[in-house]
Amino acid sequence: MQVIAFVGSARKKATYRATEQFLANLQSLGPVESEIVVLRDCRLELCRGCKACFEKGESFCPLQDDVSLLIEKMIRSDGVVFATPNYSFQVSAWMKIFLDRLGFVFHRPRFFGKTWTSIVVQGIYGGGSIVKYLDFVGGGLGFNTVKGSCLTSLEPVSASEQRKMDQTLELHSRRFYAQLAKSALPAPTLFKLMAFRMSRTIMKQSLDERYRDYTYFTERGWFESDYYYPVRLGPFKKLVGIGLDWLGAMMAKDRNKTIQKDKIRS
Repeated sequence: MQVIAFVGSARKKATYRATEQFLANLQSLGPVESEIVVLRDCRLELCRGCKACFEKGESFCPLQDDVSLLIEKMIRSDGVVFATPNYSFQVSAWMKIFLDRLGFVFHRPRFFGKTWTSIVVQGIYGGGSIVKYLDFVGGGLGFNTVKGSCLTSLEPVSASEQRKMDQTLELHSRRFYAQLAKSALPAPTLFKLMAFRMSRTIMKQSLDERYRDYTYFTERGWFESDYYYPVRLGPFKKLVGIGLDWLGAMMAKDRNKTIQKDKIRS
């Protein structure tokens, strides 16, 4: 199994060492090959907000850097780890730049069956909220998300702090490996079902072949499917899905009416 870790630290210290230890733990549990990508060493340009990736497709992004290469690494991997220090109560700048450049994947998720987790290293406080943020991001990109870990690492690190970090990383790696070995396509939660059914219905009624989101969903048959991938929905979720399709259609209808009124006024 292939696991890739993206490290958003400007230094190869606490966050980098925690990532190395996490991957070493995984390799002790089974046949895992790993790679660490330090984002600081990659060519990453700031998103310009042109929306070319949303409307035309990611290949039309005017920025020529390493983002496509990094996405390919994610596609070829079975598991992905995002590791970052706590900088001003958020991910590091390097990590945020990369996440911003992945924005189009939230519109067109593609990492189903793959496993995601995060490692956040903090000095004192605030890392827990960053873990929650990264867990949410992983789910939005399509991954099976394993709850991340927040490690407290003040310099110099005491023996007791190191033991606590070691224990946290060991338990975390075991949870990640268990999910990695499954490579499952789970039934969606009600929240994920809602996000899919309403967004695709609004998209179907608001967009057309000129938009990459529309053609991406069309190519994969998502406008007619129960979910992003083949899955058995129980009677309750099937009924909920039908209701969400109707609600999405009503929202799209109201939105289109508003747009037409605005055009007439202008």
